[in-house]
Amino acid sequence: MISRERAAVLKIRHKGRAAVPLACPDWLSPAQMRALADPTFDLAAPLKGPFQMIDDDLATTDLHEAALRLLKIARLLPAALIFPLDGDPQSLADHHGVLWVEKEKIALADDRQTADLRIVADARLPIEGAVDSRIIAFRPISGGIEHFAILLGDPAPSKPVLVRLHSECFTGDALGSLKCDCGSQFRGALESIRAAGGGLLLYLAQEGRGIGLIAKLKAYALQDLGHDTVDANLRLGFATDERVFAPAAAMLKALGFTKIRLLTNNPAKVSGLEDEGITILERVEHSFPANDHNAHYLATKRDKTGHFL
Repeated sequence: MISRERAAVLKIRHKGRAAVPLACPDWLSPAQMRALADPTFDLAAPLKGPFQMIDDDLATTDLHEAALRLLKIARLLPAALIFPLDGDPQSLADHHGVLWVEKEKIALADDRQTADLRIVADARLPIEGAVDSRIIAFRPISGGIEHFAILLGDPAPSKPVLVRLHSECFTGDALGSLKCDCGSQFRGALESIRAAGGGLLLYLAQEGRGIGLIAKLKAYALQDLGHDTVDANLRLGFATDERVFAPAAAMLKALGFTKIRLLTNNPAKVSGLEDEGITILERVEHSFPANDHNAHYLATKRDKTGHFL
């Protein structure tokens, strides 16, 4: 099974389905399976197919889509070998070490992760230029991905506080990568919030527009071959942007901020927060000069994802 996006890249008909089950021909080797799932092996195995989509019933399609979602939750590439197991799932788990989860629980995973978000830590965090700052950690009560709020100064929830939603970027924020503008956006947001007299930066666990760090590094390898940042995500089998903004809205509401000025050039963040009940009083421009390494990346964001750049 592969995703609709990966199927489209490989010119396999998918009928619009999110998860595309393929018949497994006898000639398909492990190396070919790997290349089918992982586009970083496309050059090593350029000839693929022909493949035939299995036209399953609705119940089976639901199972495949649940499996696809489970792969994404695990931060794996959205491709897997799928085969039926005979017997009771609990018995298989007890006697053969098989892990299983009901498809209904997978479907509700994102909603539960948001609904169950709680503040689990709150501490002073003096940072350069803002010694009166705090860091507040959020995590679902059942465990899971952690998000952080950096509160600069003492902004009043009753006033239009300046807020930045920042998706974590290890390569940009920590290593100073020149391939993106994330490090500049992170440091620039802190400076803008300080200059405004205080505000809030939400540091969200959404690396690589929600695909995870390892997948993002694979996307970088594809960019080295000439693909842009959007095409790289699609070749990996992901959507252009896998992020959701419900967790950010839940964090803002928990801290009492429901009317904000949003520091962004991404229209999806504006609409995403508004859909979750946050009032955007103003979109504040947030852009930085290009360099020789990220000029094409920024142009792609402008031309393909509608950023105001």
